[in-house]
This record gives sequence, structure tokens and C-alpha cells, in this order.
Amino acid sequence: MIYLDNCATTKPDKEVVEVMMKALTDDFANPSSLHSFGHRVEKEIDVARKNAANLIGAQAEEIYFTSGGTESNNIAVHGAIEKNKRRGKKIITSAIEHASIDDQFKHYKERGYEVVYLDVDETGAADIEKFKEVMDEDTILVSLIYVHNELGTVNRVKEIFEIAKAINKDVFCHVDGVQAVGKIPVDVKDLGCHTFSFSSHKIYGPKGMGALYKRKDVNINSLVIGGGQEKGLRSGTENVPGILGFGKACELTKRDLDKRLAHAKEIKEYLLKKFEENLEDYKINTPEYSTDFIVSLSILDIRAEVLLHYLEGDEIYISTASACTSNGTHKSTTLEQIGLSDKYAEGTIRICTSKDTSREDIDIFVEKLIKYVDEIRKIMR
Repeated sequence: MIYLDNCATTKPDKEVVEVMMKALTDDFANPSSLHSFGHRVEKEIDVARKNAANLIGAQAEEIYFTSGGTESNNIAVHGAIEKNKRRGKKIITSAIEHASIDDQFKHYKERGYEVVYLDVDETGAADIEKFKEVMDEDTILVSLIYVHNELGTVNRVKEIFEIAKAINKDVFCHVDGVQAVGKIPVDVKDLGCHTFSFSSHKIYGPKGMGALYKRKDVNINSLVIGGGQEKGLRSGTENVPGILGFGKACELTKRDLDKRLAHAKEIKEYLLKKFEENLEDYKINTPEYSTDFIVSLSILDIRAEVLLHYLEGDEIYISTASACTSNGTHKSTTLEQIGLSDKYAEGTIRICTSKDTSREDIDIFVEKLIKYVDEIRKIMR
């Protein structure tokens, strides 16, 4: 099997699985229990929290465990808007956010909020000049994706937040960092954000786990009221196996990040060289200022979903768009926003490599890709 859909999810690391199995079979106590067994598990969660904090340049007390990136985004956005609703009703975001952000703003737009969607350039980056025009003292929230899930584009969020705060020092700044963590170096203090969301299963950890960074001087209301876990921000008995697995994934990602980034760069360069040597009539949509783990490829005169099914017959797995929303039935808003023509858009696939992707994997993938592209073109042309 050759798995090149690592933006959708990653294979859990063996060490992560071992930690989770121990939590399921041995360390199964409720960390809220008063006895020593519960206290021991609570201490293990503390270690996981430190590992998550270290990965993004935060303090342990600023990390709150959630069920994933979607919940983290919801807590941050809803919390920020509810906290600041008396100050204004203007929100700024980009036109190509993940659904867990975009759908929330559709909800608030229906409730009478003004939502300004920043256009993006041909690389998928938010238009900074446009931001300068629309940012004002009535803006209560700026929320931006850091690394785009389809293109790999890295948004200049630090620069945008600096502009925002120069105009309105009280504006709330949120980052959807789900595709950034593990794919580029992240330092939340340097970014200047109030909240930052990230996810476990994107960094070789378990699904159903994520975290929200909330700067320690920031207060937002919880979406869930209950037992007071996670300092009241996210009540409910802790998912101990998930948290400990996530913590281990964070530890390994921090330890191996430089090596993983160098490997991704090498693999991407090799992949692009193979395309240049073997493929005709195609476009690379991923810009130079991007993560090396993501390549968006548009091929003329094919249908991406047909190519996907050809490849899966050989146990080669890719994606046609964001796996969080894509079922192959709609055109990507992202591709429309960057100005890609329909004839290229319908042939767009996303290739997401991992720490384990090899040159041999790329050789086999490109060989099969070329074969099936030729077959599909004979039918379509």
C-alpha cells in the first residue's frame, strides 16, 4: 500500500499505539478520582499537556484537550464572539477556510453579524492589502487558516495580526493550525494569536483528539457545561488513551521535526522532478511559500475522481480535495478562488506525503499515475 492522503489522516506511530494500549489496559482510572490511582493518571495527562505545549511554543497551562480541530475551532470562535458581542459585530476571515470555521461564520452571518471574506491571490494566500482596507475598530474577530489544507499555502498570519492590532488593540485573533503543526515550525507566541487549534490525527496520533491553545490572559466561555474538566472550558471525563496517545505524538513530532521537514522537502523535490520528466499538460497549484508535505496537482483532460479510483485498485491512495468535506460531488471553492479554470479544476488531486513516504513509493505512484492518465485521456479526448 502507498498512502498519500496524509492531510486527511495519518497512521498512528507505533509508540503512540503502545501508550494508548497501556492506558486502556493498565492506566484506566478516572483522573478526577481522589485516590492515588486516579492521581497517577492525572500526572500522565499533565505530561501529555506539556508535550503538546512544547510542540507549539506554549505553556502547559494554556493547553486544553478537545475531541479534535473542529471542536477547538468552535470553542475559540464561539467563545471569542460571545465575549466581544457588545463591542461589535464585524468578523474577518478568508474566502477559503476549512468548513469548521466557514460554517460557523455562515451561522453568525444569519444572526446579523457582518462577515468579511478576504480574497486570496493565485497562491491561496489571504490578500494583505485588502485586509488593510477592511480592518477597523469595529472588528471583533480575525480568524485565519495557517497552512491551507488543499494547497499547502502558508498564510502570513503574524503580519496580518500585527496590522489588525495596530488598528484595534482589542481585536481577537484565532488561528486554525490543524494542517500547520508537524508540517512547519510553529510558535504561537511569535504569531501573536489569542487561540490556536490543532489536531492529533494529523501528526501520527489517534483520531478524536485535539487541543486548543488559549493564551493564559484570555477568558472565553465554554460550549459544554458539566464536570469542570479542562479548567471548565471542556467538561466531560477525559479521554485518557486519546490524550496520552496525542501527548506521545506531540513528543515525537517535536523531537523529530527537523528530520521530518528535511525528508518532506527531499520527497517533494523528487516528486516534482518526476512530474516534469514524465507528465504533460499539468499545473502545480501549491506555491513556493508552502509546506513541503502537500502538493496540489491539476491534470488536463481527466476527471480526478476517476483517477482516484484507478489508483486505489493498486492500493495507492490520494485525495481529490479536502477529505473533511469532499465526496467528489462539488467543485472546490479553493480552486475557484485561485482562478483555476474548470478544465484543470476537474482534474485536481491532492498528494500529501508523510514522514514514512519513500522515493520508491513516489516511483511506483508516478508510474501508475502516468499509465492511468493516458488511459483516461484516450476516453475523454
